[in-house]
Amino acid sequence: METHISAQHWRRYVSVFLIFSTAMNTACAVTHYSIPEEMEEGSIVANLAADLGLDAKTLVKRKVRLDVIANKRYLEINKETGELFIAEKIDREYLCNSKNPSCFLKMDVSIEEPIRMFNIEVEIMDINDNVPHFRRDTMHLDISESTPAGERFSLNNAVDPDFGTNSVKSYHLSDEEHFSIEIQTGRDGSKFADLVLKNALDREEQAVHNLILTAVDGGVPARTGTANIIVRVLDTNDNAPQFDKESYTINVMENAPIGNLVIELNATDLDEGTNSEIIYSYSLYTSEKTQAIFSLNSNSGEIRVKEMINYEDFRIYDMEVIAMDKGPNSLSSQCKLTILVTDMNDNHPEMSIKSFQSPIKENVAIDTVIAIVSVSDKDSGENGIVDLHIADQLPFALRESSDNYYELVVSQPLDREKVPEYEITFTVTDRGSPPLSDNETMTLELLDVNDNVPQFPQSFYTIPVMENNAPGALLSSLTAFDPDLHENQYLVYFIIEKEIVNTSMSMLFSINPENGNLYALKTFDYEIEKEFLFHIEARDSGVPPLSSNVTVHIIIVDQNDNTPVIVSPWRAHGSVVEEKIPRSTDKGSLVSKVIAIDTDSVQNSRITYQFLQVTDATLFSLDQYNGEIRTMRMFSYRDPRHQRLVVIAKDNGDPALSATVTIKLSTVETAVKAYSDMTEVPLEYDIFSDLNLYLVIGLGSVSFLLLITILVTCVLKCQKPMPSKAAPPSRNSMISERNSTIADSTLVSNDAYWYSLFLAETRKGKLVVRQPVPKAGSRYIVSSLPRSTGLTETSDSAASTLQVRMTYTSTSRKTNAYIKSSSNIQTTTSSSCLNIFVGYRPIYMCLYTLCSSEVCVGLIVT
Repeated sequence: METHISAQHWRRYVSVFLIFSTAMNTACAVTHYSIPEEMEEGSIVANLAADLGLDAKTLVKRKVRLDVIANKRYLEINKETGELFIAEKIDREYLCNSKNPSCFLKMDVSIEEPIRMFNIEVEIMDINDNVPHFRRDTMHLDISESTPAGERFSLNNAVDPDFGTNSVKSYHLSDEEHFSIEIQTGRDGSKFADLVLKNALDREEQAVHNLILTAVDGGVPARTGTANIIVRVLDTNDNAPQFDKESYTINVMENAPIGNLVIELNATDLDEGTNSEIIYSYSLYTSEKTQAIFSLNSNSGEIRVKEMINYEDFRIYDMEVIAMDKGPNSLSSQCKLTILVTDMNDNHPEMSIKSFQSPIKENVAIDTVIAIVSVSDKDSGENGIVDLHIADQLPFALRESSDNYYELVVSQPLDREKVPEYEITFTVTDRGSPPLSDNETMTLELLDVNDNVPQFPQSFYTIPVMENNAPGALLSSLTAFDPDLHENQYLVYFIIEKEIVNTSMSMLFSINPENGNLYALKTFDYEIEKEFLFHIEARDSGVPPLSSNVTVHIIIVDQNDNTPVIVSPWRAHGSVVEEKIPRSTDKGSLVSKVIAIDTDSVQNSRITYQFLQVTDATLFSLDQYNGEIRTMRMFSYRDPRHQRLVVIAKDNGDPALSATVTIKLSTVETAVKAYSDMTEVPLEYDIFSDLNLYLVIGLGSVSFLLLITILVTCVLKCQKPMPSKAAPPSRNSMISERNSTIADSTLVSNDAYWYSLFLAETRKGKLVVRQPVPKAGSRYIVSSLPRSTGLTETSDSAASTLQVRMTYTSTSRKTNAYIKSSSNIQTTTSSSCLNIFVGYRPIYMCLYTLCSSEVCVGLIVT
């Protein structure tokens, strides 16, 4: 432990010795100081200027200098104050020999003006700053347990670098009943300790003694150092071997197997090493017969059966065993053994199989005898009674036929497919204690019979086939399984014939009779054939043969293999459709309608329409779903007279297929009725209550008579020749270049385009009346009558004889008109309208007539 003392504290204790002497006009003085070691750097030793009688203010001017003789510069002079202070911490043990009683630092102080020299001695005083320590922290001693008490053992001494009273002064030993220490002093004053054995040692009680030796110095406070002393007690052969018991009684079964362990003797010796190793041997009191029947292992003490033991020869064996150690002076002990032989059932029962039938058919009848077995046992009494049995889970049973004879019979139906063969183990057991048994295993093979129908993994197969398949393509493998063997297992596959439209299934499909691979014999087209349903039969080769069939559903999967066909507007292959449209056409007017059809499936046949080319993209719009082309604005004087539209109709397949049509539109100044006025106006369906419905029906009946009268008048009028009149000009008119005639709201045309167009409009809820003209080829009369029309427009032609037939039916949602056609297309039209109020509901009713030389059409619109 270091001692830290401030400079002010030590200054009171520094002794200054001044010695004055004179010699030949030169004065020399030795200044002596005493300081403790380990003072802090900067600590003041003394005021050297004052002690030397110098003026501190002149030290710098007179160039005071401190010279250290033969040592490092541990001290310095403060030239401003004249104080001597510690420049570096001083360690006395490092600076001087620890055995030297004195330790000095010698220095010279010189000044100028005039030159003077002073001698200074600083004595370094020792402090207790070092701990005693042993050269070895652990000391090992081996002491025999036979060592007498009072024996001494030298120990390593402790070392303390401090001097005098601060060095090692004494030793202490930890509490121990067997040991103590004695302290010795060397010539140089160092202290030594001897270990003294107080009491005799016993290795069997304690083999190792752990001691702690403590060295204490004389400092204040005292410091200590410790070392461990490990004393290992050496063994001597002072203990004899001891058995667990002095005598043993052992039961041994007769016929015990050779080498069978009878007993393992265990003797222990508390000594160690060779003193504890034990050798076992028979004593002279053990008979030779006993030694011949039983063997003794001299090292482990195991007694085993050496020869066969027979209860009838010898029932009791006596022996004596000696255990002796291997020490220099061997010690030994003995124990006695009595071995009793126990009688046992040592004769095994015997079994003989007199008859065994194998193989047998799997359909063998119940209670059929398969084998006859006889049993016997040489023992008597309970040991001679035997029982025969087989495993319970087998489909067989044992039936006793006579004394010691058994029959093996079939007790359950056999199935080769489940178990092809049986391992039948016959086990015979006597009733001795313990019972003895014997067994014998026989293998029974089963012959196959054709008792299993071929089985398909599935009862119904759905096989998708992509259309346009290659002929001979493999569709699927329909494999059945028959668990029978050999020819009963060989399967042949057939297609059960079924005619479809005078076509046999064998002309469409074929199946490999050996492996059930199903092939297509032709290329299928989804648009013609969508599915097939037939049966496939699998038949084995047994006698009689067995078969089963499975239903096969072939589904033809559509491919996008049909290009959309544009049916409207109709045009010759590669030609351009030409249309005329008034320049005064309103915004949103229907210009044309493109209709395309695709014969593929629903998914692939969805048609969308797009402009591929358009002269002016701001003038026309195209509905991508219904193909209607409408004006987006009115024509201006800057717009060109000719517009070219290229429309592409694309289906929804992958990859998509498409068709295009080119429409050339020409604007004209003629004021015929616009095409947009020819479109139908959707019917507004009135939802009547039941009462109002009855009123409407009644009103219709009354009106019927009035309308008949008007109709007859019109017929008579149409029979007279009338001069032709040009149609009055109208803004909402359009002239088609398709050999069509527009009269009032009726279109007569031989172009299927108009028929398809108005048919599509009818599906939107608009009223369209149409009838083909039988005698005019492919011409149609199509009427589109908006119910909002309130004007009467007439187009007269040559009169002819008319036959009139009209039926009228009025409901809340539908109006029907009957039209009789003729071959003469010259027509006359007229109309009459009136308003009728039913309750608070106004009903607007009009009668339209269309007459020609051979036909007259009447239509009532409400």
